[in-house]
Order: sequence, then C-alpha cells, then structure tokens
Amino acid sequence: MIDYALLSAFIPTFMLVSATPGMCMTLSLSLGMSIGVRKTLWMMLGELVGVGLVALLAVLGVAQIMLNYPLLFSLLKYLGGAYLIYSGIEQWRHNRPVKLSIPPEFSNNQRNTSNALNQQQRSLASPTRLKLVNQGFITAIANPKGWAFMISLLPPFINPQLALAPQLSLLLLIIIITEFSFLLIYANGGRKLKQLLQKQSQVHRLYQFSGGLLIIIGIWLILG
Repeated sequence: MIDYALLSAFIPTFMLVSATPGMCMTLSLSLGMSIGVRKTLWMMLGELVGVGLVALLAVLGVAQIMLNYPLLFSLLKYLGGAYLIYSGIEQWRHNRPVKLSIPPEFSNNQRNTSNALNQQQRSLASPTRLKLVNQGFITAIANPKGWAFMISLLPPFINPQLALAPQLSLLLLIIIITEFSFLLIYANGGRKLKQLLQKQSQVHRLYQFSGGLLIIIGIWLILG
C-alpha cells in the first residue's frame, strides 16, 4: 500500500530540491560542456547510484550512525574533493588538443604518425567511463549535507503504518527519475554553452571553464 497524500507532497518537494544548482548539477553542466551529453551519462550513472545509496541508508538509519563519526566524513570529503580538484586540473591541462600540420611533401608514414599522435592527445583529453562513474559516485556520497538532507527529508514522507519496502522502492524510483531528468537538463545546458563558445572561437576558454568548475566543486566539497 502507498500513502498517495504523502506521495503527492513528496514529488514537488524533491523536484524543487533536485533542480537547485548543487555539486552534482554543476558537475553535469561542466561535463556536458567538455565531453558532451552522451559521455556525461556515465557520470550520471555513478551519481544516481550514489544518491540512491544515500537515500536508502538514510531511511534504514545507517546514515544517522555515520553522522555520529565526523572524522569518517571529513576523510571521505577530503579525498573526494582532492580527486575532483585533480580531475579539473587534468582537464584544464589536457583538453587542448595539439594539431600537427604536415607539409605535402611528407610521406604517408609521417602523416599516419601525426594522426596517431593527435588521436592519443584526444584520448588523454577524454576521461574514461570508469573515471566518469567514479566522479559522479564520489560527488554524491562524499557530501555530508546530502546525507543530512536525506535524513531530514525522507522519513516524514514514509507512513509507519504501511509496509516499508513498497514505499521506499517508490520513493527511490522518484528520486532517481527526478535527479536523472535534471542532470540531463544541466548537461544539455552545458552543451548549448559549448556551441555558443565554439561559434565565438573560444574553445580553449570552454575547457578552462569546465576544468575550473571541477576544481570549484572539489573545493566546495572540502569546505562544505
């Protein structure tokens, strides 16, 4: 059984919360600018798994136990912040491909070597799927405010007189769908901004801005 009165109140509440520009949405905007929406889906996968895990543990009471150990949270957010800062610096440095011009008199072998170098440079600039999943997951679980928010938000929308499993399953489904929708909106916004900058021949600024956002998110996580 589901308490539809509570459910009808939860949906707009969480939509407003999810739409707020936070760490995960800023990360989606940044990656949408630098690598496109399709590749950003891998970050979203990690973020959604992290958000779902935080929500589940919040309802089960595990999060309350973790909040009683601030040292554990401090270590987690420092490591997560450092990882995001490193990723931002790496993107700033490597997302400017080096194009090698080959004179017409050069042989085909030399041209193939140049193409291989350019391809290698592009591969360095593009983060792997695993790295993107890790970025999303770490950003979702390493934020103490996210844990505290889930603890305060979810319990009031669960009817203790009804079975927990169906209520929790439906709330998690709503959380994931809503979060995914807004992550897509932010990533597409980043893609549109990239197109605008490309028209103005400011592509290098795009990568600097995107890498800078990652660094800001990392600092935000550490100081949050």
